Amino acid sequence: MSPSNAGDDEAATPTSADSAGKIDSELTQLSDLEPIDEMGPDLETPQESGLLRNSALMAGATILSRITGLGRNMALVAAIGVTVSADAFTLGRTLPDAVYALIIGGALNAIFVPQLVRRMKDDSDGGKSYTDSLLTVTGIALLLLTIVATAAAPFLVRLYATDAYSAGELDLAIAFARYCLPQIFFFGIYAMLGQVLNARGKFTMPMAAPIFNNLVAIATYVSFIFIFGYNEGGDDLLGSTETAWLGIGTTLGIVAQAIVLIPVVLKTGYRWKFTTRLRGAGLTKAGKLAGWTIGLFAVTQVGLIVSSRLTTQANVDANSADAVSAGLTTYLNAYLVYMIPHGIVTVSIVTAQLPGLSRMVHAGKDKLAGMEIGHTMRLVMTVISPIAIALTLVGQPLATLMFSYGAADVEQALFLGNILSIFMLGLPAFTLYYVLQRGWYARENTRTPFFLAILTNGVFIVLALLWFPLVSPGGPQVSAIAAAFSTGNIVTLLVAWPMLARVYGTLDSKRTIGVLGRLVIAGLLAVAASSAANFALNTSFDPADGYRGALITLFVTSVTVLVVFSIAARVMRVPEMQEVLRWGSHGFHRILQRSR
Repeated sequence: MSPSNAGDDEAATPTSADSAGKIDSELTQLSDLEPIDEMGPDLETPQESGLLRNSALMAGATILSRITGLGRNMALVAAIGVTVSADAFTLGRTLPDAVYALIIGGALNAIFVPQLVRRMKDDSDGGKSYTDSLLTVTGIALLLLTIVATAAAPFLVRLYATDAYSAGELDLAIAFARYCLPQIFFFGIYAMLGQVLNARGKFTMPMAAPIFNNLVAIATYVSFIFIFGYNEGGDDLLGSTETAWLGIGTTLGIVAQAIVLIPVVLKTGYRWKFTTRLRGAGLTKAGKLAGWTIGLFAVTQVGLIVSSRLTTQANVDANSADAVSAGLTTYLNAYLVYMIPHGIVTVSIVTAQLPGLSRMVHAGKDKLAGMEIGHTMRLVMTVISPIAIALTLVGQPLATLMFSYGAADVEQALFLGNILSIFMLGLPAFTLYYVLQRGWYARENTRTPFFLAILTNGVFIVLALLWFPLVSPGGPQVSAIAAAFSTGNIVTLLVAWPMLARVYGTLDSKRTIGVLGRLVIAGLLAVAASSAANFALNTSFDPADGYRGALITLFVTSVTVLVVFSIAARVMRVPEMQEVLRWGSHGFHRILQRSR
C-alpha cells in the first residue's frame, strides 16, 4: 500500500520497520507514575517532560536525516527526472526495502525491542545471550535472503512493475535491482545494531545514521549530473555505465548507514559472540510473535505491489497519451514529503514511548498505559495538525521549489504537489492509527495489527483499482492512488480506536475527542486566515510567477497557519498546546543561558 522503510528515510515507517528507542528515566520507575488526568492540565508531569525531552533529542537527528533525504531525492529528480526511466530506477532501488521488510524487518523492529527490554531486565546476564542469539540467527538469515533475492531479481521486477513495460524498460529495472538488492544485508545490519543501541538507551545515532546514507547518495546523483548530464526528456533509456553509477552509489549509501553504528555499539561495552546454542535463548516465543508481524508485512506487500504496478502503469499511460509524466517516482517523492512530519514528530514521540509502555503493561498497569496512549495521541495531533494543514495548502508551490529542476519541469512538479496535498488530508488519521498500533505491540500482540492491515490494504486496493481507470493518464491516476491510501487509513482508524480502548480499559477517549474537536476549529480558523492573508497580499500561487512566487506563497501560508492555529488552540485551552509551548520556551531559555 505504501513504501516500506528498513532504514532509508525515504519512506518512513507506515508499513515497515519502525524503531523503538529510549525512554526517560522517570518512565522506568513505574511505582512513581500517576494517571495523567489526575494531575491537571497545567502541571508538567514526569511522563510529559520526559517524553518531550527524549523526543527532542531524536527529533534533532531525524530532522537532519529528513533534510538530507530531501536533498537526495531532489538531486535524483534533477538528474533523471520522473519519467519511465526514472521509475525503472526507483523500482530497482525500492525492492531491497520491500523484500527486507517482508521477510525480516517487521519482526526485528516491532517485536524484538519489547523482548530486548524485558530480557535486559529479567536475565542474569543483562540479555546478552538473547542478543547474541538474535544477531546470529538474523545475520545468517539476512545473508541467505540477500543471495536468493539478488538471484530472483527478474522475478521481483516483473512482480512489482507494470506488464506494459517494454523489453528495454524491463531490462533497465532488472539491472538496477541487481545492483541494489545486496542492500538487504546492510539494511538488516543497521536494524539489528540500532535495536541493540535502542535497548541500551542509545537512540540518537540510529536515527542519525541515514544521514550518511543520504550524503553518499547525494554525492552519487550530483556527480552523475556532472559526468553524464541531465537525463532531459527522460525517454532515452540509461546506458550500462550510467546504470552502474546510480546503482552502486545507492548501495554504498546503505553500507555507510550500517557501518557507522559499529563503533557506537562497541562503545556501549557490548561484544557480539557467535553462538549456535539457540535452544533456550527465548527466540521461540519471539518467533511466534514475529509470525503475525511477517503476515502483516505480507499483507502490506500486496498493497505495495498494487500501488507499484499502478503507478508504473500511470507513467506508461502518460507517455502513450503524450501527457505530463507522473508515476512511481512522483508518488514516492510526494510520499517522502508526506512522511517528514510523521518521522520528526510522531515517530520520535512514539519511539520514546514504546519501551516505557511495555514496562507499564508488564507491571499490570493497563489503565495507566491506556492513559499514556491517549496523552500521546493528543500530543502528536497538536503538533501534526497545523503542519498537515499548511502542507495541504502549499503542496504545489512546495513541489515547484523542490522538484522542478534539471531533468524535471514545473508541470511535473505541480502534479506532485497535488498528490502531496491528497496525502496530507489523511495524515491525521495515519498519525493516530500509528500511535494505536504501538498499543498492541506493547502487549506483544501482533495478531490484531495483522487483521487491521488486511482492512487497511483491502480498502486501499479496492478503491485504487476502482478509481484508477476512471481518471486521465499520469498525474490524475497517481492522485487516485494517493486518495485510496488516505481513505484506507481513515477507515482503519475508525475501527482500531474503540478496539484498543476495550483492551486497555480506557484510552481517555472523551478527553482526546474533545481536544481533537478544538484542534479542528483551530484548523478551520487557520485556513480562513491563510486565505485572507494571501488575498490581501495578492500572494496566491501562480506557476507563472516562478520560484519567487512559490516561495512567497509558501511563506505567507505556512506562517499564517502555524501562528493562527497555535493562538487559537491556546485560547481554547488545549492542554497539549500549552505543554508544547511551555516546553519550547524552557528549551529556548536553556539555549540562551548556555550561549552567554
